[in-house]
Amino acid sequence: MNRKVCFQWRAGNCSRHPCAFLHTELSSQPQQHRMSNSNAASSKRPAGFTNDHSKVPRRNTNFNNKWGRVHGRAAKKMDGVCNFWIQGNCKFGDGCKFKHSWCTGPFSLLTQLQGHTKVISGITLPSGSDKLYTGSKDETVRVWDCQSGQCAGVTNIAGEVGCMLNEGPWIFVGLPNGVKAWNAQTATDLSLNAPGGQVYAFVVGNDLLFAGAQDGTIFAWKYNVSMNSFEPAASLKGHSSAVVTLVVGANKVYSGSMDTTIRVWSLETLQCVQTLTEHSSVVMSVLCWDQFLLSCSLDKTIKVWFAAESGNLEVTYTHSEEHGLLALCGMLDAESKPVLMCSSNDNSIRVYDLPSFSERGRIYSKQEIRSIQIGPGGLFFTGDGAGEVRVWKWLTEATSTA
Repeated sequence: MNRKVCFQWRAGNCSRHPCAFLHTELSSQPQQHRMSNSNAASSKRPAGFTNDHSKVPRRNTNFNNKWGRVHGRAAKKMDGVCNFWIQGNCKFGDGCKFKHSWCTGPFSLLTQLQGHTKVISGITLPSGSDKLYTGSKDETVRVWDCQSGQCAGVTNIAGEVGCMLNEGPWIFVGLPNGVKAWNAQTATDLSLNAPGGQVYAFVVGNDLLFAGAQDGTIFAWKYNVSMNSFEPAASLKGHSSAVVTLVVGANKVYSGSMDTTIRVWSLETLQCVQTLTEHSSVVMSVLCWDQFLLSCSLDKTIKVWFAAESGNLEVTYTHSEEHGLLALCGMLDAESKPVLMCSSNDNSIRVYDLPSFSERGRIYSKQEIRSIQIGPGGLFFTGDGAGEVRVWKWLTEATSTA
């Protein structure tokens, strides 16, 4: 046996039997050597992790230090499935040492909804409805019956669907230079003018509908009940390129753009109060969780932001991946624990516990997953670049193990 410790064993994924290296720590190392290893380990904390308490409010100091850590150790990652099987050409069959499954983790695939021919750009399930709506760059919106899983209708739209959102009975569809608004209860069909190119993102806050457009403008409308119409309220300008993601939290609107920045807008004044420039590529998705803002980018990082004592947002933790990141979705698992789903351009979704970023599982697809949507009763939906929509359900840990 070699007197060196197996680094694959230390990471928890050695598959060699027998292994030429030790599967145990050396107990007879000199004290000085053990100290140097300890120092080296502490220097390998994920980039952006900080113990500088002056940069975050003191009341949350301990919580901030939990980002990316599991009982004081770095969170572990999981092995993947067979990429050849995903593409349909694995030659090893049941003898393959990698998993032949569309997912690893505590969730199961219930069904696949096929009909779209291009990338899925929006998924929405209105509250209390038995219909699922999906939009695609194939210029259609499809309606699916939640009981049968069958397509109940197809609406052809003059233009690619850039995003979708539902709020109350309203379903909003982002189109080139405009927004289509449908009322699922009254069948009202409205068209909102947004002369900024393709609409890529929606969010609702303070009774306003916001839409991010291709030219960097964020359009805002307010609903007029008496007139049953949406009236223009403002145009927020500041981004130099397309706004592709929006979220509302802490009385602010956060916008992520292809210009690599995140802008923070006051919901009361609709003025930009801060510009975040720490990402080095397109900011693809932003979301709010607890007191934190999370963002992901094609620069292969997820950044966690927190308001310092000055009131400005600062990065308190950075999680790095091997590939560019496309979308974030936060939800609760079957045991009501907070988890983060992160879509990557390697055609997979990583699922992490928060705030530890310990990996719970992965979801795989033949093409990149652009849309993730939460459903009721532990359901969630994904849409990929091939136009396929999949329905998933969270399992309890006990059920998953069984």
